[in-house]
Amino acid sequence: MSRVLVVDDDPQLSRALRITLRAAGYEVETAGDGRTALRDAADQHPDLVILDLGLPDLDGTEVLAGLRPWFTGPVLVLSARADSQDKVGALDAGADDYVSKPFDMSELLARLRALQRRGTPEPEDPIVRTDHFTVDLAARQVTVDGVVVRLTPTEWGLLSALVRTPGRLVSQRQLLQSVWGPAYQKETHYLRVYMGQLRRKLEPDPAQPRYLHTEPGMGYRFTP
Repeated sequence: MSRVLVVDDDPQLSRALRITLRAAGYEVETAGDGRTALRDAADQHPDLVILDLGLPDLDGTEVLAGLRPWFTGPVLVLSARADSQDKVGALDAGADDYVSKPFDMSELLARLRALQRRGTPEPEDPIVRTDHFTVDLAARQVTVDGVVVRLTPTEWGLLSALVRTPGRLVSQRQLLQSVWGPAYQKETHYLRVYMGQLRRKLEPDPAQPRYLHTEPGMGYRFTP
């Protein structure tokens, strides 16, 4: 049974999450502010953390800063903030995914299951398969319907960064830094150009992407 720490100052939402998560088989603890959350996380060693960005004492990103030096489990951020930059900031600070308030409980549970699957160790030679293309991360090779597709080094860097974290939103800043380097963190047009090239090579319908999704202003997500 996985242990979840829910950090939210809304008693009604915390209660609803506790009931839903327990019904889904999770062991649940709750905290109503950031300092309590950091103390409880250190004492209870949860497997996952659900973290609201708007807490009464600390900002959610401050809680993340306190968790990430030692906590290696997934953190799912909840946010009622309309500004996408707040969510991007949380992802850059160490969150693994986010759900906007108000949200559907079934979506939240699906996101948690995806985060847990990503915590499973990868095979030694990982191969990522979709219905249309296959990515061999060890061989650095992509095939579409069994035919090898040539990717440029930049296209490969972008694709591999996404397929290694299926279902996870990867922020623009994270992608730019990992593929191009720290000096390119504001060059978001690079992502649009190269993602377009990848879709033309890999998607059955590049205009309606099935696998490589854009979340405007925030980042990209690979859905197998």
